[in-house]
Amino acid sequence: MCQHQTQCPSAESADRESARLVAHHPEQGWSLLCNGVVLFEDTGELLPDGRAIAPHRPLEGQVMTAA
Repeated sequence: MCQHQTQCPSAESADRESARLVAHHPEQGWSLLCNGVVLFEDTGELLPDGRAIAPHRPLEGQVMTAA
């Protein structure tokens, strides 16, 4: 699917969200990546095979700190 040099990560890889944007619609709350993954503004994902990945943003009140 990806025509970029170096190829974007596949939809099955752990770093799939780092693929390049193909379409971005912030007014509708979603973006399409080169690998066919649809990202939603709530951090949920829809994979090309139809599987849904639940939102995985930090819960409110959780603070991330660097080690």
